Formats: sequence, structure tokens, C-alpha cells
Amino acid sequence: MIEVKNLTKKYGDFVAVNDVSFNVEDGEVFAFLGPNGAGKSTTIKMLTTLLRPTSGTVSLNDVDPVEEPEKARRTFGIVFQDPSLDDDLTAWENMDLHGVLYDISDEDRRKRIEELLNFVDLWDRKDSPVKEFSGGMKRRLEIARGLLHKPKILFLDEPTTGLDTQTRSLMWDRLEQLNKTDKMTIFLTTHQMEEADRIATRIAIMDHGKIMIIGTSEELKKKTNTNSLDEAFLALTGRAIREEEGDSNSRMKMMHRGRR
Repeated sequence: MIEVKNLTKKYGDFVAVNDVSFNVEDGEVFAFLGPNGAGKSTTIKMLTTLLRPTSGTVSLNDVDPVEEPEKARRTFGIVFQDPSLDDDLTAWENMDLHGVLYDISDEDRRKRIEELLNFVDLWDRKDSPVKEFSGGMKRRLEIARGLLHKPKILFLDEPTTGLDTQTRSLMWDRLEQLNKTDKMTIFLTTHQMEEADRIATRIAIMDHGKIMIIGTSEELKKKTNTNSLDEAFLALTGRAIREEEGDSNSRMKMMHRGRR
């Protein structure tokens, strides 16, 4: 479903993503882990048409997101790490606008919106402005919106950041249900190791722009001679605190411009 070959992204002399290759199978839940600044966000942006690779290739359900970005966007849904809803619109209006942008017919759009708002337990708040929603409610609405056009792949970039335990549990219950019933491929990043341990079919750990290891949670623990995914992650990436990836990339871009 996702095929990445020799993917590289450079900013001047700085290599943010360095010759990365991996595959994600149809219906798989694939966790993409790494410390801040490892290159995860840059990789996801290249997979989802937001950044053009310096070199290498990407295929999403046999579609090249560089050559056919509009077609690729219809293949996937995405829940960004940062909020992306319109707070002044209602839950229904946010969903409806997304459906219009994806050319979903009026009848199908209404039916699908009702199904998904019920799926994330927000139907009773369909006419409420999003600015009145809690963080967890907004996250659930973003997931519903990302599923509206029936994508084959769902990208989740730190989807549970700032959520309480109950909301995280509900969200993963819903996503696991979706993965099993619709065979949807899920590609997620998270700093919550227990989430990856619970839901992921396979896990990739990235650091310094490179994939360090790919395997099941048990395989990663065995290869690092550790007893938990947390310990395996630290064994591979170290214990030093990292800066945010966005801060690192921005600094490198400014340095590169300054040398011109």
C-alpha cells in the first residue's frame, strides 16, 4: 500500500531524511517512531504531498504523490499534529466543507457525515461550533473528517498529544475497529510507546534521518535485549533530549540561505 525507495530530503548541506526505504502492507498498522528531529515529520510531509523529495520515490496505492498529487490526496486521509479545524464552523459544517472539496455527492455526503459523527460519538454535537469543543472532541472530529472520502490509508501524526487517558482509549478502540472492518492501512507517529505496542503490526524507529530498525514490537525487544518498547527505543536512540524537528529544519534552512 505504501512503498518508499531511497527517499532523501536535503536543505543545503543538511540531510533531514537520508536514503530511507520501507514498505507498508495493505491493512497494516505501521508505527513510525523516533525522537524529536529524527526526520519523521519531514518524511510524512513527503508522503502526503506537502514536501517534494530531493531524490527517491514514493508510491501510495500505486500512485506517485509527486507526479499525481491530486490523485494521491484522494488515496489518503490525514490527522495533523496541529489542529486544522475551522473553530467558527459547526462540526457538521467542517465535515460538509471537506466533502465538497472531495466532490462527494450531496446524498452520499449527508449519509457519510452522519455515519462518521456517530462513529466518533459526536452526532449529538453536530450543530455546535467547534470552538466549544474540548481537545478530545476536536481530535475525534478530525479523525471523522479524515475518513469522509473513504481513503485507503490514514496518516496519524501524533494524534493523541494532550488527550486524557479515556479519550485516547476511545480513539484507539475506534481506529482498531476501523482497521479490522474496513482493512484500512494506518500509518502513525507517536511518542507514546504503549500506543505503538498496543496497536501496531510493525514498528519503524528513525533517528538522524535514517531508519534504524523495522519489526514487530517483540522483534525490536529481542534485537535490543530489552523488556519493553520504551527500553528498546532508548537503546537505539539514546537518552539525550532532542530539539523539535521543525526548529532544526528551520535553522538549517536559514543557515543555507545565509551562505548564498
